[in-house]
Amino acid sequence: MELCDFDRVFALAARNKGGAAALEALLAKTRPSVPEEIAAIADDRILSEMTRRVFQAGFSWKVVDAKWPAFEELFAGFDPRYCAALSEERFDALLKDSRIVRNAAKIRSITANAGFVLDLAAEHGSAARLLSDWPDSDYVGLLELLDKRASRVSGQAGMRFLRSIGKPSFITTGAVTAALIREGVLTKPPSGRRDLKTIQDAFNQWSAQSGRDLTAISRTLAMSVDEGEAAGQPKAAYLTRSLR
Repeated sequence: MELCDFDRVFALAARNKGGAAALEALLAKTRPSVPEEIAAIADDRILSEMTRRVFQAGFSWKVVDAKWPAFEELFAGFDPRYCAALSEERFDALLKDSRIVRNAAKIRSITANAGFVLDLAAEHGSAARLLSDWPDSDYVGLLELLDKRASRVSGQAGMRFLRSIGKPSFITTGAVTAALIREGVLTKPPSGRRDLKTIQDAFNQWSAQSGRDLTAISRTLAMSVDEGEAAGQPKAAYLTRSLR
């Protein structure tokens, strides 16, 4: 795939955001963590962030954030062993507790994801160690792992989870999708593994060319799109179903 020089994309974004210095300041706000910082994240914090993204998917982020202290309390600080062993009696009580979002399928996912975190800890020393060591050049492989082994952590939920823990990440928002179509990477919103791999290839080329990480490239693409340009982009099909 032959891509434009990333400097052109950066220039478009800089024009929209008031210049190169202003754009760099915006990009600095979401600078990823270094691998060792990610590896140091405790398993309970991994499960907490995973759960937050699951509950935010398709729901009001503001409501979830307001209720988050209660989530932390009722799920014992997201201790994976506690959450993996959630009894039916405790599950039924949680469904009646108005302090949290009472979505049965999403509450069930906490138990499943606690088991997933425990499995990763047994295999790699901690869940965060696997996430930190996974190569950014195969980010879509990590998304596939989350899709296959975690519960409800696919599509943008998985992308946002990874970015929230500091992992370099692209997120296929409407603006990013519009920019990828404009640059000839895609002809339509992504709808499966093949499209994700095409996006990964483009990001890898731009990263090698510019020295920037996946997060910076993703945000620059989003900010290079004029206001309203992404409004007509339909939702990416793979965001609402499994990649399997």
